[in-house]
Amino acid sequence: MSSWQGGPSWGPGDNGTPGDGGTPDWAALAEASAARARRKRWLMIGGGVLATAVVGAIVATAVVTTGGKSDPAGSASKLPAPVDLPEDTSAPAPSFSSVAPPPPPDPKEYISSAGKDKAPITVDGFFPGKKLAMGDRVHLKGATNRTTDCATGTQGALGAVLTKNGCEQLIRATYRKDGVAVTVGIAVFDTEARAKKTVDEASGGLASLSGAGVPTFCRGGTVCRRTTNSYGRYAYFTVAGFTDGTRVTTQDRDVFAVGDDLTNFVFRQIHQRGRVQASQAAEAGS
Repeated sequence: MSSWQGGPSWGPGDNGTPGDGGTPDWAALAEASAARARRKRWLMIGGGVLATAVVGAIVATAVVTTGGKSDPAGSASKLPAPVDLPEDTSAPAPSFSSVAPPPPPDPKEYISSAGKDKAPITVDGFFPGKKLAMGDRVHLKGATNRTTDCATGTQGALGAVLTKNGCEQLIRATYRKDGVAVTVGIAVFDTEARAKKTVDEASGGLASLSGAGVPTFCRGGTVCRRTTNSYGRYAYFTVAGFTDGTRVTTQDRDVFAVGDDLTNFVFRQIHQRGRVQASQAAEAGS
């Protein structure tokens, strides 16, 4: 068996340099390798810190640059303020007329003369239905009548007054409630002035209208309550009393209440006639 003789020997030299003989110093070699690794790691950490510092400086510079005090030309602060932006003129601006709209027509204007009061004049137009409710009082409708000979529906001197002032027609209707009956009559004239003159000159009264469940009342000198009014070109009258012929006194409030109900109702009907025609005229003119 041959043996190795001669050749280099290893000793404790640095970095594995040949020595005078013996085995390598493995502990020294490991320490040297660890030292080199530590130096490399510190170089990498140092480079990273430096790069981070450089980036931070750049960011800080950018922040300061856009902060407003060190604002170079062309920065955001040179943009126009919202109030300086031009307005949107694509949509047309609203316009308003300086002319005030005309006032609505007066309903009374349309029932003050035959020239404007063109709606049909009928019994049912003024006295519709079979009964009349005024509050909690209900009045049943009896007989009705319409005539162009106005004097035939009157008593005493009223007929002559109607004829003299040009009454065109007289419409009557009777209502009853709890032993009280009222006949209401509407006299139609050409103008408001003629209706007013009739009321000023009125004497006598309206003739009561019996039938349709209402007996003869307020005839033969029986004392009854009578009223006379006008509105527009219409004069209207009432005669109210007891169906059994009892004379009416100022204490008979039931008779007064029924008569007032019919008077108010006729006024409302005439006014409504004017309001409807005024509304139609306004719609036609719009």
